[in-house]
Amino acid sequence: MSVDIGSRLRHLRRVHNLSQRELAKRAGVTNSTISLIESNSSNPSVGALKRILDGIPIGLAEFFAFEPERPRKAFYAAEELTEIGKGPISYRQIGDNLFGRSLQILKECYQPGADTGKVPLVHDGEEGGIVLSGRLEITVDDERRILGPGDAYYFESRRPHRFRCVGPVPCEIISACTPPTF
Repeated sequence: MSVDIGSRLRHLRRVHNLSQRELAKRAGVTNSTISLIESNSSNPSVGALKRILDGIPIGLAEFFAFEPERPRKAFYAAEELTEIGKGPISYRQIGDNLFGRSLQILKECYQPGADTGKVPLVHDGEEGGIVLSGRLEITVDDERRILGPGDAYYFESRRPHRFRCVGPVPCEIISACTPPTF
């Protein structure tokens, strides 16, 4: 029987209201280490996992014994979407607990000039979305496009990518990614 260490760690980190950065600081590891573990791109040694769990704090036995209930809710009112973004980029996630789920759906809102950063994002999986309003510049590898309402994107997330709101109004998107990356 295999254990989904990444989803389990992500769930417990969120339950304890810790960002990846805060947990990494507490555990004495890099944020990318936490990110790689949570996306199941890296398998930590027992010692490394223990150090990380000490930052929550939770013991190894409790970590492996913990079995969160699978979400059964099928419908969500607008005010029930969970905000997982910050600053000029809002990511409102459908469902507060993605433990055991393989798809993440977001309503994203980028304020004018908001940008995911100069360093491109790279992670396992696939992602896609459709622009509802505003204009969004998306760079995937060396290709750059400006998308408007009704335009869409879909690509393998291992390809370096970046998002930026261009224009004077916020840009809203509905997106999905698999596996969940936040």
